[in-house]
Amino acid sequence: MRVKTFIQTAVLTLILASLLLSACGTSASTPPPKTVADTPEWFDIELKDVQTGETFTMNDFAGKVVLVETMAMWCPNCIVQANEVRNLHGLLSNSEDLVSVSLDVDMNEDTASLKEYSELYGFEWHYAIAPLEVARALGNLYSAQYLNPPLSPMLVIDRNGEVHTLEYGQKSAEILLKSVEPYLTP
Repeated sequence: MRVKTFIQTAVLTLILASLLLSACGTSASTPPPKTVADTPEWFDIELKDVQTGETFTMNDFAGKVVLVETMAMWCPNCIVQANEVRNLHGLLSNSEDLVSVSLDVDMNEDTASLKEYSELYGFEWHYAIAPLEVARALGNLYSAQYLNPPLSPMLVIDRNGEVHTLEYGQKSAEILLKSVEPYLTP
């Protein structure tokens, strides 16, 4: 009888302790924001904006929403997709909280040609040649399809540095808006 009472008391104590601890913990739906140290290594690799000549990293945009598109100049789908990115910015009235970055993943293309390309089409966001380390990271972390520009691969990096992959294929400005809007809401 004494052992049974002891076990019942111990079980009741454990249940109460776990309830108390779970009530005092932080909500699982609001994880703490990532620090630069928590983001993928490729966020630290310097990229050169072909339009301005300035260097930047993905970590430079911490606290903003970043739309990343991998592309190549020879890819006709990339031009269509970039026009939809331009339309997206128009729908958002050029929101300061959304940064677009187009990364050229074709190792045979160069910064001078990419600058001409972006100017020719009037694309006014960050364009950079993806260094080999960035291209490898995209392929290894998310999928080798991120190195296949005609699939229109895109990522959204939220304000906390979490990476969200978008479906492959062309995406209209309206679909892109639905994809980024939840992350733009404070």
